[in-house]
Order: sequence, then structure tokens, then C-alpha cells
Amino acid sequence: MPISTSLKKVGHRVVNAVWRLGFASRFFALTLFYSGPSFRRFHLTIKEMFFSGVMSLIIILVAGMFVGMVLGLQGYETLKRYGSESALGSLVALSLVRELGPVLAALLFASRAGSAMTAEIGLMKATEQIAAMELMAVNPIARVVAPRFWAGVFSMPLLAALFSAMGVFGGYVVGVVLIGVDEGSFWSQMQSAVDFQHDVLNGVLKSFVFGLAVTAIALFEGYDAPPTAEGVSGATTRTVVESSLAILILDFILTALMFGGN
Repeated sequence: MPISTSLKKVGHRVVNAVWRLGFASRFFALTLFYSGPSFRRFHLTIKEMFFSGVMSLIIILVAGMFVGMVLGLQGYETLKRYGSESALGSLVALSLVRELGPVLAALLFASRAGSAMTAEIGLMKATEQIAAMELMAVNPIARVVAPRFWAGVFSMPLLAALFSAMGVFGGYVVGVVLIGVDEGSFWSQMQSAVDFQHDVLNGVLKSFVFGLAVTAIALFEGYDAPPTAEGVSGATTRTVVESSLAILILDFILTALMFGGN
């Protein structure tokens, strides 16, 4: 009996996981299919970009500033051992543009905007606003989901760029202003080391993929949340956990594809 019970539990979990994967794929396809009306009423997307992007600026800018300052301190101590303090600008810029900017900005975006999207749609479902839209022949995916999806996709690269810019400024403040690294060497080494196509565009591509994954996960979890307080809170928690894991896994895959052959 215990073995059969365990097999039943495993089978139930596998079936449930396959069902959720199929429902998530269908949900994502419908979101893309009904994106046309959201573009025709672009003010809805602009409104959601304010909610997910502009309202996340403070945490993005402050975190980017301090990450850059930490990079400046740690990088200077490491480079000083080899007499290469002038390369501090290259170290800070490449670390942020290639890796830390897109990844950390996406993690912060998932924690702040992703969880808020899940909670908002989950509460709309719990208070039967989604059902009311369907009764009035209003497609909730076209009206509610698609604008939030594209707002997150468009906002993420901009937030990652601002994170990296503030990080470079933080590295400049620590390295040049506080420690005393030559300002000309700091900027010239950075400009010569950072390649627009190889570094900047790859970082933008990473942030675009992260925004796609985080927003899709957040919206699906909110739409699939049980219409109870416990269900919405659980969906919000799953959004942060699944988004964080997706970001780290996708980061490894994209990094291997972009820089693995170099």
C-alpha cells in the first residue's frame, strides 16, 4: 500500500506538471495572438509601462549605483596587485554590461514588478473581475494580459541599461573621485574595451529575453492562481522563485551561446 500510494502521488504530480506546462504554452500563444488589440490601444501598454518600469526606477538606480561602487572597490584592490589600476573602467563596464546589469536588473524587476503583476491579476480573478469581463464579451487576455506582457518586455532592456549606467557612474565615483585613479585612463580604457555589438547588444538581448520570461511567468501565475487569499499569495511566491531560476538558467544558456566560442 505505501508503494502504490507513493506512485499515485508521483503520477499525480507528473500529470499536474504536464497539464500546467500545456496550459502555460496555450496561455503564452493566446497572449501573442491577442496582442494586436493591445497595440491598437497602445495607451494601455503605456500605462502598464509606467507601473512596471517607471515605478521600478528607484530600486534599479540605487541598486545599480551601489553595485558599481562595490565593483570599483573590489576591482581596484584586485588590479592593484598587478599594477593595472588604469583598467578599472574596463572591469566595471564589462562586468555590468555583459553580466551584472541584465541579471541583477531582471532579478529586481521580478521581485518588484513581476510579483505585483501576479498579485494584481490574481486579485482580479479572486474578485471575479476576469469573469465579469468574459460575461461582457471582453477578452481578458487582450484587455488585461497582453498590455502588461508587452510593457514588461519593453521596460526590462531600458531598466537594465539604466542599471548599467548607474553602475558605471558608481565605479567612477569610487575609483576616480575617492581612490584617485586617473580619470582619462578610466574612460579611455573603458571605451577601448567595450565593443558595441559584442558587449552592449548582447547585454540588451539578454535583458530582452529576461523580460520576456519574467513577464510571462508573472502573468501566467496570476491568471492561474486559485481565487483565494492563500492562492494569490502562493502564486506571488512562485512568481519570484520561478522567475529567479529562469533568469539564472537563461543567463547561463545565453552566455554560453554568446561568448562560449571566444
